[in-house]
Amino acid sequence: MPPPTPLAALLVLPPTPAPRPRLGLAPSSRRARGTAVVRAAALRALPRRLELWPPRLAAVESGPPSSQSSAPPPQPGVESSGFGGGGGGDGGGDADFGWVRAFPHVLTASMANFLFGYHIGVMNGPIEDIARELGFQGNPFLQGLVVSIFIVGAFFGSLGSSALVDYLGCKRTLQIDSIPLILGAFISAQAHSLDEMLLGRFFVGIGIGVNTVLVPIYISEVAPTKYRGSLGTLCQIGTCLGIIAALSLGIPSESDPHWWRTMLYAACVPGFLIVAGMQFAVESPRWLAKVGRLDDARKVVEDIWGASEAEKAMEEMKSVVVNDDSQASWSELLSEPHNRVALIGGSLFFLQQFAGINGVLYFSSLTFRDVGITSGILASLYVGITNFGGALVASNLMDKQGRKNLLIGSYLGMAFAMFLIVFSISFPLDEDVGHTLSITGTLLYIFTFAIGAGPVTGIIIPELSSARTRSKVMGFSFTVHWICNFVVGLYFLELVKLFGVGAVYAGFGGVSLLTALFAYNFIVETKGRSLEEIEMSLSPAAPGEPK
Repeated sequence: MPPPTPLAALLVLPPTPAPRPRLGLAPSSRRARGTAVVRAAALRALPRRLELWPPRLAAVESGPPSSQSSAPPPQPGVESSGFGGGGGGDGGGDADFGWVRAFPHVLTASMANFLFGYHIGVMNGPIEDIARELGFQGNPFLQGLVVSIFIVGAFFGSLGSSALVDYLGCKRTLQIDSIPLILGAFISAQAHSLDEMLLGRFFVGIGIGVNTVLVPIYISEVAPTKYRGSLGTLCQIGTCLGIIAALSLGIPSESDPHWWRTMLYAACVPGFLIVAGMQFAVESPRWLAKVGRLDDARKVVEDIWGASEAEKAMEEMKSVVVNDDSQASWSELLSEPHNRVALIGGSLFFLQQFAGINGVLYFSSLTFRDVGITSGILASLYVGITNFGGALVASNLMDKQGRKNLLIGSYLGMAFAMFLIVFSISFPLDEDVGHTLSITGTLLYIFTFAIGAGPVTGIIIPELSSARTRSKVMGFSFTVHWICNFVVGLYFLELVKLFGVGAVYAGFGGVSLLTALFAYNFIVETKGRSLEEIEMSLSPAAPGEPK
C-alpha cells in the first residue's frame, strides 16, 4: 500500500440479544419459485440466524454455530468446525490437519501478495540510484511520483477487478493478472528514461490492484470454514515476506548503484510461478456453483473439504445461487443490505489509512536514526520483521478469538502506541528514555496493526458480502483504500510541518480509538460460519417462506 514514502502499509463480546428485524438481500425478480423452496429449506436447516444490523446499523453478535442434530454437543473450549459444522472433515483429536488440503491452493494464490510486498519494498533503498541514473536526481516530486504511480495503477486495477473475477473466475484471473505484473517489472528493470519507469510501475500497480481484491475473495471461498480466518492471514504474511525479501535483496544496492535493475528483474519470477502454480490450483467452488457448474463445485468441495461436507455445502451454495446466474451491477451496492456491507468495507479501509499506518512507517526511519540506526534498509527490516511476527500471531488467533475481538484489540493497541509516542515527544524526558519510548511505541503500533487492523479488514469484508456482490464490494472497498492511501501519503509531511509530529500522531491515536468503537458497534463476528450461512441469515424470507 505504497504512498510516496520509503515503506508503505503492509500491509463475541456481549451475549446475543433478543431477535430484531433483519435487513437482507432483496430476492431477485428473476428467481423462480424453486429458489424460494430451496432457500426456505436451507434456512430451516441453519442452526441459528445471524443478524448483522438492527435499524441503527449496530451489529448483533451470534454465538458459535451448533453442530448437526445427530452430533454430540461441543465440549467447553472446543469450537465447532467445518462448513456449517465439519470444518473440512480432517480435524479432530489432538492432531487437526483439516487445513492441509486447502493450504497449497491458498498458498499459491497468496504469492500474489508476496509480489505486492516486494513491489512496496523494492523502491525503498535504490530510489536515489534510480533517480541519478534516469536523470531526475534532486527532484523529490518525481521521486515521489515513481513510487506513487503504483497507487494510480492499483486504483484502476481495483475498479476493473470485479468484472474479471465474475466472468473468468478467480483461478484464470490470477493467471491473466500476472501479465501486467511481469511486463511492468520487466519494463521498469530495463528502463532508460523516467517515462519507461513510470509506465512499468503503472502496469505493476494495475496487477496489484486486481490481486489485492482477488486473493482475499479466493481464500475466503476455497478455505474450509473452520480455517478461513487463519488461512486468510496468508495475505498479510505474504505481503510481509515480500517486503522483507525486497529489503534483504536491496542490501547490495548500498554499494552497487546499478543493483536496482537486478531487483526489478527478480520481480518477474514470482509472476511466472503464479501462472504455473495456479494451473494446478482449484477454482473457487462458489464461483463454479454461481455459473452453473455444480458437479465441478462438488468435486472441489470433496477434494478440499472432504466428502462428508459435500452434501451440506452444496445445498447451502445452491440456496444462494440457484437460478441467479446474472452478473451483479454496481448499482446494486446502493440497495440494502449491499449498501451497508459496502459502507462498512469502505469505512474500515478509510479508518485504517487515517489511523496513520503509512505515516508511522515513513517516520519510523527517522525514529530509528535517533537511536543510531542510520541505515534506512536496516530500520525497514526491523519494521518488516515486527509486522511479520504480528501476522503470525494473527494467524493463530483469527479462528480462536474471532475477527471482531482482534480488530478492536488491534486498534486499541495502536491508539496506546500512538499516545506513548506523543508522550515521549511532548514531555521533557531523558533523551535515552524518550528514544526508547519512541522505538517501543513504533514497534508496538506496527505489531498491533499486524494482528488485527491489517489482516482482519481484508478477511471480514468478503465474509460479510453476498456471493452475488462479493467482487463488487471488495472492488469498491479497495478503491477507497487506494484513494486514502494516496491522500495520506501526499499530505502527511505537510501536516507534520504545520502541526508537528506529536499533534499528527495524537490525531492518529484518536482515529484508532474511533475505529475500535466503530468495530464494537458495527462489526459482527463471522468465525465458525460458512459464507452461505452468513448470507442467508442476512436475507429476508422469500415470499411465502416462514418468517
